[in-house]
Amino acid sequence: MSAELFSLAGKTALITGSSQGIGYTLAEGLIKAGARVIMNGRDAAKLADAARALDADQLPFDVTDHAAARDAVDGFEASHGPIDILINNAGMQHRGPLEDFAPEDFERLIATNVT
Repeated sequence: MSAELFSLAGKTALITGSSQGIGYTLAEGLIKAGARVIMNGRDAAKLADAARALDADQLPFDVTDHAAARDAVDGFEASHGPIDILINNAGMQHRGPLEDFAPEDFERLIATNVT
């Protein structure tokens, strides 16, 4: 198939949780398709390294902090224009035996992923 069929030239994409793993790979793919990519993560140093490696923009904020996320996106759009594509890749996980998964941890995990 032709790459032109999937061209994202002229589009801006924000990918949360993109300083590593699946998000990083998605950023690579969207850049190859011509998109301007804004990488996101909580760890500013790790994010800066990842963004530098891909020659992408970066927008560090914690997606679980609604006010911080809104302020970061609004600030970016005010100075750089609209974001056309959003990939909500950031996630949380709880590692440990099921019997050690306290109800308050479950509630925190679920509340973080619901808007």
